[in-house]
Amino acid sequence: MTSGKVADAELHRDSNTRIDELIRAFTNLRTPAATEAFLRDLCTEAELNAMGQRLQVARLVSDGVVYSEISRRTGASTATITRVAQWCRRGTGGYQAVLAKLARS
Repeated sequence: MTSGKVADAELHRDSNTRIDELIRAFTNLRTPAATEAFLRDLCTEAELNAMGQRLQVARLVSDGVVYSEISRRTGASTATITRVAQWCRRGTGGYQAVLAKLARS
């Protein structure tokens, strides 16, 4: 029988492998149509809407819009807005990178 720590380490390694493979999959997509097809196969409509909502929230947070107005415009809860705002401010820079690229396109 494996200990809890060993099982946790295996799950963590498996999770990292899955995430790495997912990142490679997105990186290898060359067109918006291919990306859309993959996302629609991979995610439910609710998941896609939730991710799209978070991106909208990130843009509005970045623009300095107050939370109550962000909630009104996007339908996001204040908990979601707070979580996204925290990642925008202290995350890994992913939101800022994407927002900057979208602003240039």
